[in-house]
Amino acid sequence: MEKTGIGIVGIGAISGIYLDNLTKLFKEVEIIGVCDLIAGRAQKAADDYGLKKVYKDMHELFADPKVEIVLNLTRPYEHFEVTNAALLAGKHVYSEKPIAVDMDEAAKLVQLAKEKGLLLGGAPDTFLGAGIQTARKIIDAGLIGDVVGADCAMVCRGHETWHPDPEFYYKRGGGPMMDMGPYYVTALCNLLGGAKAVMGMTKKTFGTRLITSEPHFGDTISVDVDTHLTGCIEFSGGAIAQIITTFDVHYSTQARFEVYGTEGSLAVPDPNTFGGNVLLFRSEDNDQPKVDPGSLKPEEISLYRGYKHIPLMFGYKENSRALGLADMCKAIKTGRGIRANSDLQMHVLEILTSFSKSYAERKYIELSTQYTRGAAMQNLAMPGVLD
Repeated sequence: MEKTGIGIVGIGAISGIYLDNLTKLFKEVEIIGVCDLIAGRAQKAADDYGLKKVYKDMHELFADPKVEIVLNLTRPYEHFEVTNAALLAGKHVYSEKPIAVDMDEAAKLVQLAKEKGLLLGGAPDTFLGAGIQTARKIIDAGLIGDVVGADCAMVCRGHETWHPDPEFYYKRGGGPMMDMGPYYVTALCNLLGGAKAVMGMTKKTFGTRLITSEPHFGDTISVDVDTHLTGCIEFSGGAIAQIITTFDVHYSTQARFEVYGTEGSLAVPDPNTFGGNVLLFRSEDNDQPKVDPGSLKPEEISLYRGYKHIPLMFGYKENSRALGLADMCKAIKTGRGIRANSDLQMHVLEILTSFSKSYAERKYIELSTQYTRGAAMQNLAMPGVLD
C-alpha cells in the first residue's frame, strides 16, 4: 500500500490525537518526522511514537524529499508564516484551523498554492465524521423538507481554567468565533451549501483573564479580541442560520446545533466531535400524545422529547482528527478533489471574520468567496482507507 509522507510542524496540545491517528488508524500515511520550537517536545513525540526523524527547524523539514505534505499544527497567528514557507519550498500543506487569521493572509496562501500547483487544505475535518455526514444524508434525502434555517451555539466560560497555554485564545486570531466557530460554520456549509451574506454583533466582556490552570496558574491575560459574538448567515439556498459563540458565560451545555425544515427539524451533534447523536422530529411526530412538562421528573425533561434517534450511517464516529489529512493524501495519489479544501477554509474564514466587520461597519456584509459542497463520504470495508 503506497503511503504519503508527512512532516509535522508544531507539537502542542492538539498534536497528540494527530500522532495517534496517523500512526494507528490511517493506513495510507507515514509520519516522516517532526519539529517544534521547543526541541524537547519534538523529541518526546518521536520517542513516544517511534518516529525516526526530529528536525532542527521547519526549514530542514521542508528540505526533506520524503516529506510530501506539511501538517501545520502551530498556533493560529503562526499559520501564515509556516504555510507560506512550506508552499515556497514546494510542499503541499494541511493546516489546523484557521487557514490564516485574516482574509489577506489567506488569499496570499491560496494564490501561492495555485501558482506552485500544490494542494492546500485543513481543519476542521469533523464534518467528515459519522455525525455530520449522517445529518447531511438526512437533509439531502428531504426528510426535513426544504431547509428554512438553523440555530447554533457554542457557550462556555473560556479556556484559562484547563488549557496549559491559554493566552493565544485572547490574542490576534483567537476568540470564540475563530477558535470554535470553524467547527460550526464548516458543518453548516456542508449541510446547507455556501453562504452569501453575514450580519453580526460582538463585544468584549472582560478586559483581563486570570489563568487557573498549570503551568501558568495565577498569570493574567490581557484580552485583545471580542469574546462574545453573535450573528446571522444567509445561505445561497435561502436558509438563514443564527450563531452565537462566547467565552463569557456559564452554561450547562456547551454545544447546540439544530437545522429546521418545512417538514421537520434535526438536532445535529456537536460539530467539534466526529460522532454524537442525530435526532429527527418530523411533522407526523406532532400527533404523539402531549406531555405536560410540569408532570415530568427533572431527569425526564428534555428539549428533544419526541425526537427519533437516527443511527449513524457512516464510519469515523470516534475522535478521528487527521481524517481530512488522510483524505488529502488519497487525493494526491488519485487526482480527485480534496474534501477539506482551501475553498472551504477561505469561505469559512470570510464568514467568521465578517461578524466583527458587520458590527464595526454597522452593515450587512456580502461575501466575496463562494463554496460548492464536495462529495459525501463513502463507507469502505477497511477503516483508515479512503475512497
